Amino acid sequence: MKRLPIPDDVTGDEIDKDVRQELQSLPKGLAEEVSRNLVMVARLIDEDPEGAYAYSRIALRLASRVAAVREAAGFAAYANQKFSEALAEFRAARRMTGSVELWPVMADCERGLGRPEKALEMAGAPEVQKLDKASQVEMRLVAAGARRDMDQLDAAIVTLQSPELASNSVQPWSARLRYAYADALLAAGREGEAREWFAKAVESDKDGSTDASDRLAEMDGVEFVDAFAEDEDDEDGERAQVTVSEEAGTRVPADDDDADADDVELADVATDDVDDVDDDIDGGDLQDDQDDEDDDLDDEDGDDSTGDAPVRPQS
Repeated sequence: MKRLPIPDDVTGDEIDKDVRQELQSLPKGLAEEVSRNLVMVARLIDEDPEGAYAYSRIALRLASRVAAVREAAGFAAYANQKFSEALAEFRAARRMTGSVELWPVMADCERGLGRPEKALEMAGAPEVQKLDKASQVEMRLVAAGARRDMDQLDAAIVTLQSPELASNSVQPWSARLRYAYADALLAAGREGEAREWFAKAVESDKDGSTDASDRLAEMDGVEFVDAFAEDEDDEDGERAQVTVSEEAGTRVPADDDDADADDVELADVATDDVDDVDDDIDGGDLQDDQDDEDDDLDDEDGDDSTGDAPVRPQS
């Protein structure tokens, strides 16, 4: 099996203690190798999702029967829009642990596969009631996104209206929930309300997880200027002017008319040089066919199918 290089400073001890405990079922050397690959997945998944995916595949080949490895492989596939593969890995992890915490991201995979109706069905399933508050909010975001996929904009807006949205307290989910609501309002043509909620999203977005500030500025007609680019343009323009001046110093016009002509010519040269450098979450009975669709773990290990759906942010 081909290995990928791992920096010396990655020891594997950086992983969560619960994951480390899961890996204790493996021989010590193998557990260390798997943990180091999982650390690389976590390091790269935001900035280099393809790199994260490559490390996740190695970890998966080494320890496919460890739930944490299947979950990591699922998130790496999800980050690369490989929704079918991600869903298979999430299902495997869920079956191993019995946990429902992956339910929202599994529903979002259904959206990515072009099945928003299935995502809505999952949003009304009993599993949602077992989720913690943060995951329930995430499920609400997925359900609203599914409504928008189906061109049910008003229903999406209603789905997002909740006590969590109305609360003045700032929670980890506040920025994304307010942003999704503002975006839906704007899509519905309710610009005044949208601006208000983008402003609220900015207030709660302490870590810059959304582009709410940019959206708000755009609505206000504010344009951002790249100061570094302007400085570079100014420097290039000055260099071009110096060059023209030097050229001008070598030219001695015969009379005033010639001088005027030279001035015009040099102005044109300078200009050319500068230019060149320049719901409500719906209720309903879940027909939980997730486990029925899966065979055994070995079958899933061979599932390399990918979704063809476009990127769908959890709006």
